[in-house]
Formats: sequence, structure tokens, C-alpha cells
Amino acid sequence: MVDSVSPALARRIALAAQGFGRSVPTTPGTRQVSGVVDRLGLLQIDSVNVFERSHYLPAFSRLGRYDRELLDRMAWGRRGRLVEYWAHQAAFIPRELWPLFEFRRAEYRREGTSEWGGWLSENRELAAWLRSELAENGPMPASAIEHDANERRGPWWGWSDAKRTLEWMFRTGEVVCVERRRFERVYALPEQALEPHLLEHGPSEPDSIRLLVERAAAALGIATSADLADYWRMRQADVRPAIADLVDAGVLVPVEVPGWGNGGRPGPAWVHRDARRPRRIEGVALLSPFDPVVWFRPRTERLFDFHYRIEIYTPEPQRKFGYYSLPVLVDDRVVGRVDLKSDRKAGVLRVQSAWAEQGAPPELAERLAPVLREAAAWQGVDEVSVAGRGDLSPALGAALGASSTRAAAI
Repeated sequence: MVDSVSPALARRIALAAQGFGRSVPTTPGTRQVSGVVDRLGLLQIDSVNVFERSHYLPAFSRLGRYDRELLDRMAWGRRGRLVEYWAHQAAFIPRELWPLFEFRRAEYRREGTSEWGGWLSENRELAAWLRSELAENGPMPASAIEHDANERRGPWWGWSDAKRTLEWMFRTGEVVCVERRRFERVYALPEQALEPHLLEHGPSEPDSIRLLVERAAAALGIATSADLADYWRMRQADVRPAIADLVDAGVLVPVEVPGWGNGGRPGPAWVHRDARRPRRIEGVALLSPFDPVVWFRPRTERLFDFHYRIEIYTPEPQRKFGYYSLPVLVDDRVVGRVDLKSDRKAGVLRVQSAWAEQGAPPELAERLAPVLREAAAWQGVDEVSVAGRGDLSPALGAALGASSTRAAAI
């Protein structure tokens, strides 16, 4: 008989697996930051820097104020612990996971008729020339490579032919990214950046998928097949055999969660055998739009009854919650959202809007205020300014105190 897990317990299992509800030291160090990376398995990268770049935020959500240089040292350079690859979206992953994505790189190499793959197959001479340049000169960004094909033209975000070719080579594994300079990728040949054992023939595709599904299950705690497939952006059809193997091995335990299925029926799900089942989760955190807790929107709605969409690409007059709205986690529920901007020149963290969800606790503003002060200190600014837009803003401004806020008209 399959066990039933209540929706409330499912939330706590999921959050505990993601590292919430744990005590952390006053000054988190390398071990704690590494622990976050190992627990999640990846940090999604995004270019938006209005508050903070997304890959820095999961560690802040779980540890509080930490030194971002600790993560930089892990992520950048030829001796870092992490390497960038197209794992979920573009993401930092532990280097030991690199061989597990050979099946994806092989799939990209087979896509010779696609828009991207067709481009690479039609520009083999340029790709060969780029490889020779990197072999001779070492790691370089596309902007440093002198070639007629490096002129910006056409769509593709204004990319040059050389940049577009390097980006496809990055997907196929013909080049890797060793660091970013002003967020521009620095490319290298794999043998210039990765240890020899990582470049050897890796596991088979079924074995790689099974290992990745196991990592996803440990990171999610409790999950549906759609959740497990989304974690590494795999197809559910490819994931289902891996789930069956992991169930047979006792790694995954089948459960049902009321409300997770169709028509109100309990839905099939699996709990990782090592998942904690805490009685409570306590704490307040700001979540990146690209945090694994909320990045798969169907799971976010299932777990928290929280409808969330980022509005970066929404024209300003049509935005409801703001340009870069971050979900607010309080204990085991997502109960609000705040649109933040780090105005470093003025020394102010601007809360451009703040909203409470229906059923949010009445003390939400008081509990959120210290986290915003900590976020401001982490960003190196002295003041928190509440703009006044949103139903939570008046209470949040009062909780922060007149001395640390500047009120503005709604």
C-alpha cells in the first residue's frame, strides 16, 4: 500500500531537502557555501542584476549574509570546484557532474538540421579556427578574438558569427566556460580547463539519467515525475525508467499527496529515502526567481498555492508586482513578494513594491524587515527605502522604521 503524505508535510519535506530550517553560523564560510551548492546540485545563472545576480541568491536565502567571493572562487578559473553548463538553464554545476551531461552534448551534436546545429555544421571552418586560436592563446572571451566573423550583425542579440559559433560549441562541449568577465563568457578548450578524468568516456545515457534523477530527488525531497524531469530539463519519457530503477533499488519511495493529481485525487509522487520529515520549518527568506524552490511554476503552485511569474519581459504599464519580484518564504509557506533594486550609487536598497498573499500572517512585515536590512548590508548599502506601492508597503515601512525608510506616494 502506498503511503499518503499531507500537502503540509510535503512542503516541509521539500524545504528541508533544499536546506531551509537549519541553523547556520553567524559568518558563513566556504564549508557552508559549498554545502548549499552540493545540496542543490546547480546554481542557475541569469544576466539581470537589478538586485543581485541570481546565482548568488540561493546561498543568501539559506545562509544569510555571506561573502560572495567564496562563491566566485568556486565558480571561476581553471581550478574552481564548479563549471558552467546548460544543465537546467545555464548553470554552475559541480565539476564531477560534467561527464553525466555527455548525452546532452551528444544530442546537441546530432542536431545538425536545427537552427543552432545547422549553423555550426555550416561554419566548421570558423569553428576549427576558433579552436586553434584558443589552443594557441589560451582562454579568451569572444570580444578578444580578432576575426572578420567577429563583427556584430543580425538578430541573435547582436551576436557576431564568432560568438554564435562559440555558443554552439559551448553546448556541444567543444569549448567550456572558465569564467565570466563583466558577465561575458571566457571560453577555453576542455583540456585547458577540466581534469583529464572528466574528459574520459562517461556513463551511458541511461546510467547518467538515473544518476541525475537521483540527485534531483535528493534535492527536491519529494517530487512528481514532472518535477524530477524539470530539475535537469529532461524528458519525462526518459526519466520514468530511471524512477522505476530507483524505486526497485529502494532509493525512491512511492507516496501519494492529496491535491497533487487530477480532479482532486491524490497524485503519484516519490520521496527520497534520506529525506527529512520535519514537524516544522522556521525562518524567513527572499527567494530568487530562479531558485529551485520556485523555478518550476507548476510545482510552486502545487506546494504553496502561489502563482508566480517574473515580469521582466512585461511592459511596465502591465506589470502587477514589479520588474524583479522576489517571493517571500515565511516558515513553510510563500506568503508575499517584494520588488527589489540595489541602488548602489545612492547607497539604498529600494523596495519598489511589497505585496502580501491572501492568508499571510499578520506579523509578515515585522518578520520581513530584518531580512531586508540584512540584504541591504549584504549589498553594501546603508538604507532601505520603501516606495509605497503594494498592500504590504505601509506596514513594511513602519516595521523598518522612519529612520531607515523613505516613504513615497503610492
